[in-house]
Amino acid sequence: MSDLISRRIEPRVRDLGGGFRVRRVLPFHAQRMVGPFVFFDHFGPVAYAPGEGFDVRPHPHIGLSTVTYLFEGAIEHRDSLGTDLVIRPGAVNWMTAGHGIVHSERTPAPEREAGQTMHGLQTWVALPKTHEGVPPAFVHHAADTLPEFERQGARMRVLAGEAFGHVSPVQFPWPILYVAFEADDGANLIVPGALAEERAIYLVNGSAEIEGQTFEEGQMLVLSDGADVAIRLAPGTKGVICGGAVMDGPRKIEWNFVASDQALIEQAKQDWQNSAGSGGSDRFPTVPGDKDEWIPLP
Repeated sequence: MSDLISRRIEPRVRDLGGGFRVRRVLPFHAQRMVGPFVFFDHFGPVAYAPGEGFDVRPHPHIGLSTVTYLFEGAIEHRDSLGTDLVIRPGAVNWMTAGHGIVHSERTPAPEREAGQTMHGLQTWVALPKTHEGVPPAFVHHAADTLPEFERQGARMRVLAGEAFGHVSPVQFPWPILYVAFEADDGANLIVPGALAEERAIYLVNGSAEIEGQTFEEGQMLVLSDGADVAIRLAPGTKGVICGGAVMDGPRKIEWNFVASDQALIEQAKQDWQNSAGSGGSDRFPTVPGDKDEWIPLP
């Protein structure tokens, strides 16, 4: 493998039923994080016929921000802050759990009636230790608020952080890099080493060539520190560049909880057990407007 690549990660594929396939990339046994990215899922594409859809019942999070980015389809997000919003391709939903939040994700009514194809990424970024216990928050960034530009034949969109002279409006309390790219006609892209301390490329579809070696869709390539990496993208290739500064210590992940200290997770587990099905609690309230249901602690 090229000296420009420190690790290649193959996804673990799970079929959740009905043809809904999820490719999990992070965490990986030899690569727990890339910058603050501690969890990376690629879901779909999956086609839903009219009358069909998906329902992720209310569930809790702590210690992270969840980041949803779609290529196709729509998701209705509701949370315990009272947010009720539909995300569509090109936009970013940025939910900060902090001390604790509850949310659900479902197929919106119009798409459930008409049918839709779903395809996207869901990632978690760990909050720095100084912010693990902040109040929860939710911010939606519409597609037209995110910097979009052409670079070396690729169409780029900065989802978070700063890249190639463009800055995302997303606010995050740790150096972060998250850029989506599409190369309809192919591209010769250089990913500078100065972009971030840690960087990885994930290929959503298509293929990429680095120093004569070809990599296919579904692979994450963790780039060597500080190296400028020249990448030839085949026509129709789509993917993301992610990373940021090395995190301020390792993170533990258990179910939907992320924390620097196992004691924080144990307390969250107990709090969810006590609140789920009992009308909620100060830490984990119910989700206004959603069904009276929840995902129990495994």
